[in-house]
Amino acid sequence: MPEKAVQIPSGIEVRIEKKELIVKGPKGELCRSFFHPSAKLEIKEGTVVFSSDSNRKKDRAVVGTWASHFRNMCLGVSKGWETRLKIVYSHFPMKVNVEGSKVIIGNFLGERKNREADIVGKAKVEVSKDEIIITGIDKEQVGNTAANIERAAKVQGFDRRIFQDGCHLIQKAKPMEK
Repeated sequence: MPEKAVQIPSGIEVRIEKKELIVKGPKGELCRSFFHPSAKLEIKEGTVVFSSDSNRKKDRAVVGTWASHFRNMCLGVSKGWETRLKIVYSHFPMKVNVEGSKVIIGNFLGERKNREADIVGKAKVEVSKDEIIITGIDKEQVGNTAANIERAAKVQGFDRRIFQDGCHLIQKAKPMEK
C-alpha cells in the first residue's frame, strides 16, 4: 500500500473539510479538492498522510501527485511563487500593459489590433521595461497566466527562427526569495 507523509511546516495551518484540503499561512489561504475512489488523506501528528488501499500504478501516481500538490500549496502560502517572461522585439516596439484581469499586448509585429491574455485567479502581473513578472500563492495560477501571455504573443505565419518577437519564459515558477 503506497503511503506518503508530508511534514506540515511551522507557521502553516492545515485542515480537511469535505474532501478539501485547506492550507493557511502568512501569505493567504489555498483550498484544493482531493478526491479519488481508492486514495485518501488524513492529518496525523503534524504530518499530512496521503495513502491508497490499492498498489496499482495509477493509484501510486495519485498519492505522489497529491503529496506534490500539498508541498506546492505550503510553499505558496509561506513564500509565494514567481515566474518571469522576457519581452523580445526586433523592429516594432511592443507595448505590454495590465488592464484589470487582462494583459494587453499592443503593436505586436506591427499589428493594429491588440492581443489579450487572461490573468488566471489571483495572480498578479507587473510589467517592467522588458520583463513581465507574475506572482501569486497558487503555482498553477501563476503558470497558467504565464502560458496565456506566451500563447497570446506567439508568432504565426512566419519562420520562428527569424521572427523571434514575443514574450518568452525565462524563469519557471519558483518560490519567491522575500
